[in-house]
Amino acid sequence: MLLMLFFYCQPVIAQKSKINHIALHVTHLEKSTHFYHKVLELDTIPEPFKDGKHTWLSMGYGVQLHLIESLPQPVIPLKNTHICISVPSVAVFVKKLSAQKIHWEDWAGTKHAITTRKDGVLQIYLRDPDGYWIEVNDAYN
Repeated sequence: MLLMLFFYCQPVIAQKSKINHIALHVTHLEKSTHFYHKVLELDTIPEPFKDGKHTWLSMGYGVQLHLIESLPQPVIPLKNTHICISVPSVAVFVKKLSAQKIHWEDWAGTKHAITTRKDGVLQIYLRDPDGYWIEVNDAYN
């Protein structure tokens, strides 16, 4: 009885939600894996399915990106709906994109331009192989 009272009297610790993963449908898993691993420099991590239709990548701080290959589906390319990745230097990152001939633009859509937000953060936008928008900014810390 004392043990039961002990458990009932323990304070409830508030738990906050946190992001675990983002899952994206992709048409060509190999092409998308290459983009997220080589271009955006996300590390691949073990995935439990091992069926050739999934790639899991680490986005840092325990957050994962799950790429799931399936039949082609239309992607609505709205820039407001995007994934954001932070890098130490946008200038260094855009040099890499330009060397690989990967299109990038600022918020307004100007090719090879960088947006400076009101808070001083630099940002660019590009699309992955399926048309999903990716923001890359220097809010790294």
